[in-house]
Amino acid sequence: MIEDQISDFLQYLKFEKRYSNHTQSSYSKDLSQFQQYIKGQFGIEDITSVSHFHVRSWLASFKEDGLVASSINRKLSALNSLFKFLLRKQIVTKNPLRQLHAMRLPERLPSYLKEDETHELLEEVQFEEGFKGFTDRLICDMLYQLGLRRSELVNLKEKDIEWSLAQVRILGKGNKERLVPLNPGLMEDLKAYIEEKQKLEGADSERLLVLETGKPVYGVYVYRVVNDYLNGKGSGDLKPLTSLSKKSPHVMRHSFATHLLNNGANIQAIKDLLGHSSLAATQVYTHNNIDKLKEIHKTAHPRG
Repeated sequence: MIEDQISDFLQYLKFEKRYSNHTQSSYSKDLSQFQQYIKGQFGIEDITSVSHFHVRSWLASFKEDGLVASSINRKLSALNSLFKFLLRKQIVTKNPLRQLHAMRLPERLPSYLKEDETHELLEEVQFEEGFKGFTDRLICDMLYQLGLRRSELVNLKEKDIEWSLAQVRILGKGNKERLVPLNPGLMEDLKAYIEEKQKLEGADSERLLVLETGKPVYGVYVYRVVNDYLNGKGSGDLKPLTSLSKKSPHVMRHSFATHLLNNGANIQAIKDLLGHSSLAATQVYTHNNIDKLKEIHKTAHPRG
């Protein structure tokens, strides 16, 4: 039965690929929709009976409902991963998605903070007093200085910090590890933070960042901290620090990459620091760099 094969695949994602709960939930939802569609429309309950025609019909139903291309491509990716898994398990003999292509997406450039905005956030904003403020500031600082994804920050452990080498070991997507250097100032802050954390009764000794209760920080908390402070919390006049409409933890990661590129970093090095699997994912930041050069040319060149 298809539901059994989907269940086996989701267990594989959880225990072998170690995908995040959010990703597992998205895959589960998309694959359940596919199962219900082919059963309801074609009476198919055996995965080996699925052809590219059935998949194309399923995707077409989302176009009719007005679903955006990125969401349709995510569903296509989930189904493609399932069939690749089933091919390795020799449950199917072919992948019906090989004849299909992802929908073309409109180009969307990453949102990022200006360098003076990150300086204001990390040097001028007044974070709350006490341990909570210490945690909140480290959240903002580490997202920007290390280019972390929100899930990577939440799951970071004390043992991941290699003090003698001044670097941190980060477990990224697909269980892929990367090393990112720590500057002396951040290292001192982390040492001081761990000392303060040890004073909390019952504090989690494994996870690096914790709440005042001693429990590990979680994704929604991290989002709220970044959003609040970029919206002006702690800035005195409560004016937003940036005009960006999007004020999420990922904006900090985009800022990390963009500022490195603007200051002359090699794009291959940025790829490695971000943990991207391909250079194509990193090259999107070059568009922002080109826009900056155009702006400089326009304002500085006599015939700009």
